[in-house]
Amino acid sequence: MSNESDQVIDALRKVVADSYALMGQTHLCHWNVRGPSFFALHMAFEEQYTELFTAIDEIAERLRALGKLAPGGLSNLAALAGTPELNEDASATEMVKHLCSLNKNLVKDLNTAREWAGSAGDNQTEDLMIARLQVHEKTLWMLQSFLEG
Repeated sequence: MSNESDQVIDALRKVVADSYALMGQTHLCHWNVRGPSFFALHMAFEEQYTELFTAIDEIAERLRALGKLAPGGLSNLAALAGTPELNEDASATEMVKHLCSLNKNLVKDLNTAREWAGSAGDNQTEDLMIARLQVHEKTLWMLQSFLEG
C-alpha cells in the first residue's frame, strides 16, 4: 500500500470518529434542548443525527472495501476524535455554537480525506467525501443562520 493510500485510511478513520462524536453530541442536544426554539431545534437535531448514523455506516463500509477495519468502541472513537463534550445543561445557543464548531472540524477533516483520496486516485472515496462536505456545509449554514437571529 502506498503512503497516499495509508493517508486515505487514516483520514477516513478520523472522519468516522469525528462523525460519531458529532452524532452523539447532536443526539445530546436533541434530548436536552429547551426554550422558545425547542420544537424547531429538537426536530432539526433529530434529522441531523439520523442522517449521520447512515453516513457513518457508509464511511465505515468504505474502509472495509479498502481492506481495512473501521474504528469502534466509544472510548476508541472519543480518543481518535478528540472532541470536547457539551454540558448537558447547555443553553440552546450554546448547543448550536458547539455543533457549529464540531461541523467545522469535520469539514476540515473531510477536506483532508478528499485531498488524500484525490492524490491516491481513489475516486470513490473522493466522491464520498465531497457528498459529505455538501451535507455538513449545508448544516453549518443552517446552524449559523439560527445564531444570526
